[in-house]
Amino acid sequence: MKTVFLLVLVSLTILPEKKSTDKLVQAYPLTIDHIKDNYVFFKDGSKLLYDDAIVKGTTALLENPDIEDQFYYIYAKGTINENQLNDAGRIRNESFFKKMYGSSKEAVVKNLVQVVWCPKLVNQTLQFSKVNNAHLALKAVSEELDKHPEWKKYLSNIGGTFNWRYINGTKRLSNHSFGITIDLNTSYSNYWQWSCGCTDEKIKPKYQNKIPQGIVDIFEQHGFIWGGKWLHFDTMHFEYRPELL
Repeated sequence: MKTVFLLVLVSLTILPEKKSTDKLVQAYPLTIDHIKDNYVFFKDGSKLLYDDAIVKGTTALLENPDIEDQFYYIYAKGTINENQLNDAGRIRNESFFKKMYGSSKEAVVKNLVQVVWCPKLVNQTLQFSKVNNAHLALKAVSEELDKHPEWKKYLSNIGGTFNWRYINGTKRLSNHSFGITIDLNTSYSNYWQWSCGCTDEKIKPKYQNKIPQGIVDIFEQHGFIWGGKWLHFDTMHFEYRPELL
C-alpha cells in the first residue's frame, strides 16, 4: 500500500519551470558567464542589471524594459490560435543586445559573415552575425528549408537581414540592427502597421498571415522566434532568440 501511495505522489510531481536566468545562460554560453546578485555577467567581465524591480505597464515594457522583462510574455512553440497571440520577443533591453552583438553599426558589421540562403532553391547571399553562432543557426534553417520547393515563393527575394535602423514610429532599435533577424519575401507577408495604416501600439490589429506553419516549425527548431505570433504581428520576421524557446 505504501509503495502504491509513493508512486502516486511521484506521478503527480510537477517539475518547476526553468528560471529565466538559467535560460539566458543556456542560450548564450559564448557571451554570458553567469548571473548573480541581480546582475548578468558577461565573458569580458562586464555586467548589466537583470531586474530593476519596477512594475511596468504595456508601454513602459516596450520603451524601458530591463533584461528580466524580456520574459514577461511566454513564447509558445508550434501551432497556436489567435487568442494566444502576445508580444513575446518584442520587449527588448537594448543594452543587452548591444553588449552581445555590438554597440554601434560599425561594431555589428565586424561580426557579420556571409550565409548562402537555400543554395538550391534561392542561392541568395545574406549577412548574419556570427556572435552566439547565430549564423550557424541560420545555416541549419537554410539547409532544411532547401528541401522544400513547395515553399520557394516565400523563401525567395529575402526582405532583409542586417539593417541598423529604428522600428518605424519609435526610437527603439530593430533587432535587424544586430544582424540576428531575417525577413522573408515581403510579397507574402503581413505586418500590423500595414494592416492598420498606423504606428499606434495600443491598438489590437486584425490578424493576418500567409506563411506556412512548416516554415515556422523549422525556424523554431533552431532558436528563432516568429513575428507572426505577436499581437502586433510581423509574419515575415524571424529573430534568433533561443532564450525564449
